Amino acid sequence: MIDHRLHATRDTVHFGGFSPDLPPALTVASGDRIWVETFTGVPVYKEAPPEFLPPAFLDICENLPPERHTGAGPHLLTGPIYLSEAQPGDVLEIRLEQIEPILPVGYTLIRPGTGALPEIFTDRALRFIEVDEKTQTIEFPAGSGIRLPLQPFFGIFGVADQERDRNSIPPGDYGGNLDNRWLQPPCRLFLPVYLPGAMLSVGDGHGLQGDGEACLTALEISMAGVIQLHRRQDLSDLPIPLAETETAWLTMGFGETLDAAFDLALKRMLTFLEMALGISAEEAYMLCSLGVHFNITQVVNRPGKGVHGILPKSILPRAIQI
Repeated sequence: MIDHRLHATRDTVHFGGFSPDLPPALTVASGDRIWVETFTGVPVYKEAPPEFLPPAFLDICENLPPERHTGAGPHLLTGPIYLSEAQPGDVLEIRLEQIEPILPVGYTLIRPGTGALPEIFTDRALRFIEVDEKTQTIEFPAGSGIRLPLQPFFGIFGVADQERDRNSIPPGDYGGNLDNRWLQPPCRLFLPVYLPGAMLSVGDGHGLQGDGEACLTALEISMAGVIQLHRRQDLSDLPIPLAETETAWLTMGFGETLDAAFDLALKRMLTFLEMALGISAEEAYMLCSLGVHFNITQVVNRPGKGVHGILPKSILPRAIQI
C-alpha cells in the first residue's frame, strides 16, 4: 500500500540546490511509503523532442517560481519531504523499493569545462537517446548495435542543512549528488538529520551509468520510485552516508581529490567493520586489503569527487543487523 503520492509540479519541486527555507512539499510519518515523481533536463528542455516534455515538466521549465530556485546547480529535485518527529542528531533511513523511467527517452551531455577530460573535449555535445521499453535497453551510439541494459537509480538523495542555496552539484555528508549506481532497489541509504523533519529531496534520475560518470552525465531520464522513510534514533555512531544493497554494504567518501575521497571511504569502512563485526582496527584495515573493494563513484561533480567502498555480504559469517 502506498501512503502518499508526490507528483512533480511547480509547487513541489525546486531547482539548483538545497535550502532550509523551502516549505515542505509533503509531510509523512516514520514508516510511510511514498511514490515520488521526478523530472530531469531543465537545462536542455528547449532542444528536447516532444516525448521528453510532458505538460507538467514543461510547466515547471517555463513557470517555476523564483523562490523555488535554490542554488546554482542544474538539478530539478522533488521535495523537500518532511519526516515528522525527525530531529537533528537522528539518522534518516531511506528504503528504495522501486524505481522506473516514466518517459521513453533520456539524454547524455558533454559541457565545455566539465567532465573528466575538459581540456580534450572542449565542444558541447548533446544526445537524446530512446529507450526500448520492451527490452529495457538503449542502443548507443545509434546504429552501432551496442546495447546497454537499464539499471535505474536516483542520482540525488539529499537532506537540507543550515546552508542556504547549497549547490546541487557536489555531494557531501548530507547526501546530495551521490551518483552511486549501486543504489538500485531494493536498497537502504542512511543519511544524517540536520534540521527538524530531515527535509529530504530526491531527483537526478539515471537510467544507467558507468562508475566514474566520465563525460559528466549518465543516461539522464525522468523517473518515479517508491521509497519508505524511517526515523532512527539508535544509529548515532554509524559512519554515514552508508548504504546496504542486496549483496553488499557501502561506505562513501567525498573530497576535492580522489585520494581524499578514498581516505574518507576507507576510514568509514574501518569504523563500520569495527562496529558491525566487533573486530579490531588493525584487523579491519587488513580485511579491507583482502576483501573490500573501493571503486570510483564519479569524478565530475566538482569540487566533490567520490569513492565508495564495497563490503560483499558473501564473505560475512552472519547478516549485519542495522
